[in-house]
Amino acid sequence: MRRPAPPGPGGGVVAPPRPAMRPAARPAQALWMVLGAFLFASMGVCIKFASSHFHSFEVVGYRGLIGLLFLLALTRARGVSLATRVPLMHLWRTIVGTISLLAWFYAIAQLPLATAMTLNYMSSVWVAAFLLGGALLLQRGSQPLRDQTPLFLTVLIGFGGVALVLRPTFDGTAALGGLSGLLSGLTSALAYMQVAALSRAGEPESRTVFYFSLGAAVVGFAGTAIVGASPLNTPAALWLIPIGLLAVLGQLCMTRAYASGATLVVANLQYSGIAFAALYGLVVFGDRLPLLGWVGMALIVGSGIAATFLRERAVPRLPAEEHA
Repeated sequence: MRRPAPPGPGGGVVAPPRPAMRPAARPAQALWMVLGAFLFASMGVCIKFASSHFHSFEVVGYRGLIGLLFLLALTRARGVSLATRVPLMHLWRTIVGTISLLAWFYAIAQLPLATAMTLNYMSSVWVAAFLLGGALLLQRGSQPLRDQTPLFLTVLIGFGGVALVLRPTFDGTAALGGLSGLLSGLTSALAYMQVAALSRAGEPESRTVFYFSLGAAVVGFAGTAIVGASPLNTPAALWLIPIGLLAVLGQLCMTRAYASGATLVVANLQYSGIAFAALYGLVVFGDRLPLLGWVGMALIVGSGIAATFLRERAVPRLPAEEHA
């Protein structure tokens, strides 16, 4: 059975089961993951430009529509049926995934790009927190609390990093952007866990991402009908096209990165997306973050990497998170 690996906040992608003896990550795998992270950071740049002309519902709607068209072609080419035995599981994954997408896109519009990316990548820490909570609820005498100390400290450090990252943002509209970024990471973690459940149920990744893209398009355009549509004037409207294309290409790159094992090493290379976002922010948007903001981002990245290793030891069959 195939197992999902990231994109990103957007749709899950799947890699084959890991072998018992995991090989070392080949250079090509690492390059595919770094390329995927770069594409997602580039998508964030396009979202930031598009957000000055279109609201988040519109951006999510067009991102979902482009993904939907691509996946219709992909499933047809692969002969994958879109019929499913677990429609309610897809519905829940679509709900939390679309909420994550809306919150993330809004955060990108309101915050420095690197900050918004980092808050979304908090999903690793949120997943660790969920696993920690489950372990404590199922506590038995043979599982002393002190066994969970490393995971607990990892989660604590991650939320300490959030406090430092959000501290300079609480000034009017930026406060809502910071909370939206935090919400995007939380709901991304929930979506990730549902993608893992769908994989265990035997759902192919293309079908899972198809229904997610369908839901994103429906919610995005329904929200647009309520809030109101912006005129599709060029060149502003041209930013909507690369958003969907970069998301799809990023998914393909990350799928390729996870294609032959060594997922633990490759998974942590996804954090290079934060470095790309920071570089974009400095060069393209002239973002200037305070020192505490950089320290907080470093803490979040460090805790996310640690959470990935600890999670791998505790639940080795879980896939990597998604971020697009």
